[in-house]
Amino acid sequence: MNEFLDQPLKVIAAALKNGETTSVALVTDCLERIDRVNPDLNAVVSMATDLALKHAAKADADSASGQTTGPLHGIPMTIKDSLDTFDMVTTWGTQGRQQFRPGKDAACVARLRRAGAILVGKTNTPEFTLSFQTDNLLFGRTNNPFDLNRSSGGSSGGAAALIASGAIPFDIGTDTGGSIRLPAHFCGISGIKPTSGRVPCTGNALPAFGLIAPLTQPGPLARYVDDLGLLLPIIAGPDFIDPHCIDAPWYDPKQVNLDQLRIGYHSDNGLSSPEPAIIASINQVVELLEGASFNVAAGIPNGVEMASLIMSRLMAADDQDLLMTLLEESRTSEPSSKIQSNLDRGKIGMTAVEVAQTINVWHSYQSSMLSYFNDYDLLICPVNAHTAILHGQEENMLDYSYTMAYNLTGWPSVVIRAGTDETGLPIGVQILAAPFREDRCLAMASFLEDKLGKFSLPDIHCGSDLET
Repeated sequence: MNEFLDQPLKVIAAALKNGETTSVALVTDCLERIDRVNPDLNAVVSMATDLALKHAAKADADSASGQTTGPLHGIPMTIKDSLDTFDMVTTWGTQGRQQFRPGKDAACVARLRRAGAILVGKTNTPEFTLSFQTDNLLFGRTNNPFDLNRSSGGSSGGAAALIASGAIPFDIGTDTGGSIRLPAHFCGISGIKPTSGRVPCTGNALPAFGLIAPLTQPGPLARYVDDLGLLLPIIAGPDFIDPHCIDAPWYDPKQVNLDQLRIGYHSDNGLSSPEPAIIASINQVVELLEGASFNVAAGIPNGVEMASLIMSRLMAADDQDLLMTLLEESRTSEPSSKIQSNLDRGKIGMTAVEVAQTINVWHSYQSSMLSYFNDYDLLICPVNAHTAILHGQEENMLDYSYTMAYNLTGWPSVVIRAGTDETGLPIGVQILAAPFREDRCLAMASFLEDKLGKFSLPDIHCGSDLET
């Protein structure tokens, strides 16, 4: 077993550079680990075994001749199956694309490859990413590595389950209402939803155009916070296709002076009260920060109580046009139960005035929420009202308002593991900052990661470490 596969990306890269391991060894171990855990998890839906080993051999040959392609040279990765890959089938979790090869990488995938990463497989996603549980008619459901009877979250549930099992160092997910952060919380790993407009959505199942396009952002999931800070600048920046992506400045998390930051927090947003263990984890984080003499005070953004209403109105504003277009363009005749239930609600017939009013309320909400940063630089709060739910458990959408609220604002958010509930399930904490201040989220996440210490790993874990 290659122990380097369990280390942060910078350690893996250094080991490759120093000749302590090879890309072929890393990829081989990764493939073996996937074979070991995937029968139980159903996290990986397609593999590129021969191609990955071929690319790894070339990476080793390039290294031997003194040529490297970037900071991820020779390091294996998986990619969520909602993001296009030119050399692998990309289904978006829908039957009509079961054999579809896009012929072109999603923008973020192309950038990772240029940085040297090697694609070994695609991870499961619900149809068109539109569910908080990872399940579809093509591949079935992905199981949580801490309890196979429970959900790994959605829509990046395959990615999170695989990382938590120790089979891959990182993956790229997408987040429209919590689809990176919820799986990170359910599976006990790290993930970041970047600021809206930080990373191009080109090549994702949900298009980069239309009313709800600004809600979605690709972002990395990994075992270590430091990996998020390494990966995000690689995939960030305009591609001159996604009209919402801008050339925003990138600030180094290591240059953040945490002592100068004003930290707000809440354990209940007033829409759905979290389980006691989640509240206890938030309180533990607050006590830790207070004990370290940080400037911490209770505070909830003004307007957060409107989040679920605004999101529901936005998702209904097009009278199912987005869903119908996705199904038609994918040539899918039988949608998943989740998509079908949305279609069955039918057209609600919002008038032009009602659509305009919805957009006005959304923008007013964004403005009201921004006032939070007059008093605070960071916000710490729960990720969800529950730890990982049972497969098929009925959902209360208010439980997901802890993430949806910040897709509506566009704020960056990092999730790290902060605790464990009474049944052994992971608990995440969400760290948010003002737009394009991912550096502050990452700096605080790194501090907490260090101070909170090690947590137990799932029984399904094939790495060399005993703790994470």
